[in-house]
Order: sequence, then C-alpha cells, then structure tokens
Amino acid sequence: MQTDIPLEQLVKKGMMTKSPFEMTPAELKLWHLENEIEAKKYLFSIGQPLVYEKDGRMVAEFADGRIENLH
Repeated sequence: MQTDIPLEQLVKKGMMTKSPFEMTPAELKLWHLENEIEAKKYLFSIGQPLVYEKDGRMVAEFADGRIENLH
C-alpha cells in the first residue's frame, strides 16, 4: 500500500521565509543561485573541493581558484 506524502512535508523546516512551491520562476532561480554559493562556501570552509561536471568531465574546484580534472 502506497501513501502519498504532500510535497510540502518533504521540505525541511528552516530559515526560509517563503516556500519554494509558492515562489515565482525568478525567485526560484535566485534561491538556487544562493544555495549554490552557500554550498561552495561551506565546502571550502571545511577544506573540501567542489566537484561537478564541466564539458563532460568531472572536475574539482578548490578554494584557491584552481580547477583540476578528475580521472
């Protein structure tokens, strides 16, 4: 038996002032950008690189600005 959970209950409670389900497309875009910046700052603060795909290859970006290809 499958129980459907409303999407609103899947969102973690936190410091947001507006639910993503109520945001305009422009607000969502800004929210995503802010999340990317915060994630990058957090990773660098704990000495970890940001790892992502760029031009079909995995790369690691470090706090000092260096970007290395991962094999």
